[in-house]
Amino acid sequence: MIRSFRSKALRRFAEQGDAAKLSVPNVRRVEAILFRLEAATRAEQMEAPGLRLHPLKGRDKGRFAVDASGNWRVTFGWDGKDAVDVDLEDYH
Repeated sequence: MIRSFRSKALRRFAEQGDAAKLSVPNVRRVEAILFRLEAATRAEQMEAPGLRLHPLKGRDKGRFAVDASGNWRVTFGWDGKDAVDVDLEDYH
């Protein structure tokens, strides 16, 4: 389950379907990633072909990322059975 978002635009998209402020061209892929995150009970369940689940390093150690579109990633932390601080970011 997704417990919290870092990005207001991503939260608005998840809760209301409003993609106007998202910076990615493929909002359907982001929607699919959020759906999968909502159903997951641990980070490893985000491993799927094309998503390329990977742990982050440095200041973001303890967080994970999956490929969304181009340089854009959906990033998230994990707390118990919930995804937390979910964000959509271009960190390259």
